[in-house]
Amino acid sequence: MVRGKTQMKRIENAASRQVTFSKRRNGLLKKAFELSVLCDAEVALIIFSPRGKLYEFSSSSMSKTIERYEKREKDNIGINNKLAAVDQNTQEDAQSMAKKIELLEISKQKLLGKGLEPCSLNELNQLETNLEQSLSRIRERKNLLFRQQIEKLKQEEKRHKEENAKLRQTCGMNPSPWSTSTEEETMEVETELFIGPPERRRIQNP
Repeated sequence: MVRGKTQMKRIENAASRQVTFSKRRNGLLKKAFELSVLCDAEVALIIFSPRGKLYEFSSSSMSKTIERYEKREKDNIGINNKLAAVDQNTQEDAQSMAKKIELLEISKQKLLGKGLEPCSLNELNQLETNLEQSLSRIRERKNLLFRQQIEKLKQEEKRHKEENAKLRQTCGMNPSPWSTSTEEETMEVETELFIGPPERRRIQNP
């Protein structure tokens, strides 16, 4: 016969309940023993019957296993407390950061000339002072960059002049052979030219 599936609910019949308890208790104790032997595990099993009778199994020592369990629980509690403290600090830091970001955004809007209605006269004076100081630092930085750029341009101009001077020196020391012939041809052409009234030639009678 096929064994039916047992429903997971309290057995109402007292005799059947006691028989089931005895069978399953022995099976549970046997499985605990097999687990400790096969897997070299530290196993401690405690069972109280419905009448309060104690059944237990321990692969080593029940008291040592319980102490080990309690120590582990304390460690877990300590770790959980630390994690909870870290989470709380993280949340507080996040809230503080969000508040700082909000204040910075409000300050930025005020610097742009927005949201000035709630500001008092002292706050507006302080804001104006801050803006003047910022403009002063901006102008200083701008002038410094201008001076650096001008100095750089002067250095480049000086370098170009030196290069041009060296180039002219080099050309003067090694003149091109074509330049001499050109000057001579120019001189020859100039000597053949005559500026003045045309000469009158006498016509001889035949």
